[in-house]
Amino acid sequence: MKIYPIQTGTVQIKTRQRQGKGRGLARKLNMMFDSDWTEPLPIFAWVIDHDEGIIVVDTGDTARTSEPGYFPFWNPYYRLGLRMDILPEQEIGPQLRKLGISPSDVKTLILTHFHTDHAGGLHHFPDSKILANGTDYKSAQGFWGKLQGYLPHRWPKWFRPTPVSFESNSAGSFEKNFRVTERGDVIIVPTPGHTPGHMSVVAEENGVYYFLAGDTTYTEQILLDEQVDGVSPDESTALMTIRKILDFARTRPTVYLPTHDPDSLRRLRENRVLAAEDLQTAMAG
Repeated sequence: MKIYPIQTGTVQIKTRQRQGKGRGLARKLNMMFDSDWTEPLPIFAWVIDHDEGIIVVDTGDTARTSEPGYFPFWNPYYRLGLRMDILPEQEIGPQLRKLGISPSDVKTLILTHFHTDHAGGLHHFPDSKILANGTDYKSAQGFWGKLQGYLPHRWPKWFRPTPVSFESNSAGSFEKNFRVTERGDVIIVPTPGHTPGHMSVVAEENGVYYFLAGDTTYTEQILLDEQVDGVSPDESTALMTIRKILDFARTRPTVYLPTHDPDSLRRLRENRVLAAEDLQTAMAG
């Protein structure tokens, strides 16, 4: 098994989205009207080259985000809280072909959640089985979905994901998981917080666990600091997920790979697991 990163452009967000401040509605307002922006952050998708078939985790976004009118003009988040930079050649389809993989070769596509920077490249995968959280899929549709910041009107007309049914088989600190491979070395675990049905993918190779974390946190350091982002609808649920990931990493060598952390590339390349001393500090905190 081999894991490849694909960077589909960059995104800038408010610093109070990366690390939230305040509670409830105040947390959202602090994020929206924050005057400070992050540096351009990578938008990673992941390819798992597995002998049971190629698996892709998330799609990154599309270059169409630069087109006038692509985002709903009435949604203040897209006007005030988001700056995207994606070229056509940076979309996941062309980048897969550079790796010698046709999008039609992808057996399984897994969506951690439905935000556009994770699902904007769906149009490249009409022939793949697409796994997603069924509850999040329903809530992301229609006008209510648009109000929450999703773009269901940009999904391909053929898009009908297969809902993930978690089974009561523990994987470390996670009481339930869904086996993606027959061998059980690639699983999906529920990591609610950033969205109610957010999921992460865990791939195990030679005793090392690669935690493809989506947006559970924006960086590894934020995970260790146990800081919830500014968009999570339920801060307590997000914090519970963060602590489950930390507990998981205390019992298994874990390479933590969130979507927007520039250091994810280096950690993957160097097989750098979460350090025991950092985990001990997080537990003490």
